[in-house]
Amino acid sequence: MNESRPIDLRSDTVTRPDAEMRAAMAAAEVGDDVLDGDPTMRELEERVAQLLGMESALWVPSGCMGNTIALMLHLQRGDRFLATRAAHVLDNELGAAAWLAGGIPEPLPWDAAPGRPSPEAVTKAAGTNGPYYRLRTPLLCLENTHNAAGGAVTGPEEQAALVAAARAADLRVHLDGARIWNAAAALGVKPSELTVGVDSVQACLSKGLGAPVGSLVAGSRAFVEEARRVRKMLGGGVRQGGVLAAAGLVALDRLDRLYEDHDAARQLATGLAELGWKVREPHTNIVLAEVDDLHQWLGRLREAGVLASSMDGCVRFVTHRDVSRQEIGEALRRIAGRAHG
Repeated sequence: MNESRPIDLRSDTVTRPDAEMRAAMAAAEVGDDVLDGDPTMRELEERVAQLLGMESALWVPSGCMGNTIALMLHLQRGDRFLATRAAHVLDNELGAAAWLAGGIPEPLPWDAAPGRPSPEAVTKAAGTNGPYYRLRTPLLCLENTHNAAGGAVTGPEEQAALVAAARAADLRVHLDGARIWNAAAALGVKPSELTVGVDSVQACLSKGLGAPVGSLVAGSRAFVEEARRVRKMLGGGVRQGGVLAAAGLVALDRLDRLYEDHDAARQLATGLAELGWKVREPHTNIVLAEVDDLHQWLGRLREAGVLASSMDGCVRFVTHRDVSRQEIGEALRRIAGRAHG
């Protein structure tokens, strides 16, 4: 191990394609995806649609674009939509939901558990139908795992109750499943069990799975057909996209290893707690630690050679495939030796 190399725990997006993934990218069969389709892109989209239990899927360059496309299709300008407090679509997508989709966000409290509203909160916020001049609320956005809640997981039964509440209020449901693969791994269920009843879902390949670029937005065939038009409108049409899709196919072969990142997160959380840190129990691969001076602590960690980020007022550490269990131990050693200095 290089003692001077920083240990990067800022995000699982820092992972780099390995030799196997690069070889698949170099050998990918390609075509013009905008004109008449790219065969490798089609293969990836069909595989993800099957994994997510949806009729069809569309590759997009980023999760932000996937969520934005979904909101643009589900909302009309001036519509209100519901989303959990500190959801990615509210706090981390530069206002695209309002600027591009024209939606008015209504945050829901975490009254059921971290990152999760109760069905009663959905019902209350949705309200009832009224005269034409009342504000319309046609959409509920869920997030699984919930980033700001430390990768908190919503199980199939909890989600079914939230979807049922949305349906009773005549709301459609979009699921931001950027880390749905982690949720499925943590729960020991198929990803498709976490999309039951939703109208659309977005899932990332460029986080813990290690692909360099790409997410997919999935739904009905009619939804994806319209999503393809909106993707082009937003500048997301790609030509020989199979080069990137090939990386995604390799990434999907690695779903089974995500539990290793979850184990590493527990190792890190336990070690930090032993050092006196106030740590929230990790559900997946995200560890949140409450500190008295966030800016100061991020600087101390950086000086110790441990890179972290911030989330919901906490220091955020994210474990991933490019940081080994040995390096987690080294990170704890560095923190113990220097972060309090």
